[in-house]
Amino acid sequence: MKKIAIGIVGAAGYTGGELLRILLWHPSVDIIWANSSSQAGKPVSNTHTDLIGETDLIFSNETDFSTVELIFLCSGHGQSKKFLEENVIPDHLKIIDLSTDFRDQSFGFTYGLPELQKEKIKLSKRVANPGCFATAIQLALLPLAKGGLLKNEVHVSAITGSTGAGQALSSSTHFSWRSNNISVYKAFSHQHLAEIKQSLKSLQYTFEQDINFIPFRGNFTRGILAQVYTNYEGTIADAEKLYTEFYQDAPFTHVINQPLDLKMVVNTNKCLLELQKHGNKLLIGSAIDNLTKGASGQAVQNMNLMYNLPESTGLNFKNPAF
Repeated sequence: MKKIAIGIVGAAGYTGGELLRILLWHPSVDIIWANSSSQAGKPVSNTHTDLIGETDLIFSNETDFSTVELIFLCSGHGQSKKFLEENVIPDHLKIIDLSTDFRDQSFGFTYGLPELQKEKIKLSKRVANPGCFATAIQLALLPLAKGGLLKNEVHVSAITGSTGAGQALSSSTHFSWRSNNISVYKAFSHQHLAEIKQSLKSLQYTFEQDINFIPFRGNFTRGILAQVYTNYEGTIADAEKLYTEFYQDAPFTHVINQPLDLKMVVNTNKCLLELQKHGNKLLIGSAIDNLTKGASGQAVQNMNLMYNLPESTGLNFKNPAF
């Protein structure tokens, strides 16, 4: 069977590195080049030291589109749009972008949340991978939107690991600041709110309510734990049925009936959802790994759909239980 020839732009960062870890063992993929302007000419394993002995790939500063059929764009936000403006993209080339640049579905991109747009992704040549917070929060709310049940404000508190901020150093990513610390950032104004609202309105066009989102920076490296609540008139049994039926064909999204914690999902492509009813409120706990289901794992899931492969191909990781 002919393998998919892959190129990765921005392969030295966190999402690029995670993609390499997944794709090196994907049975249907050949990584032809890994682009990095900052690390060009150096072995990939110099940067991603966990790959010593696993690959002889050398970072390249070139992007030869004639040698690949799909590229992943893993550069910072704003860089993907610049990349497309500065390069002549062949008609045959498929693109999966991991930045925020095309999540509004501009430039011919499909929004790549498989639980929402699986059939459309299968037919797409350009896919915009969802944001990490957006993935966790949307998966907590999509069944309610599908049922037309988002009638009131939505409240969200969610915490993310430090890898969600990317590899570039700043005052809030430095170890000495982040360790033994926690803080709020971009309260009520996080950039992922736009794509969340876009998806909810695609299922419930009348949805105009506020999403009150408070994001936290955590003092751990990877994972997102979100607590989402809104008014809900049904019983907990009604909610469990609604969510289970909505995700019955989703191989990575599962409704659980036990307390939720991050270690259940770290280093997996899963999203786990825990439902609780408190008075007239439905509380939905949602947990993902921000680097896998929230970024590179979901990008590979989208690639699998684009090539009519089983969604879980190359994505059945073992999570660390302890």
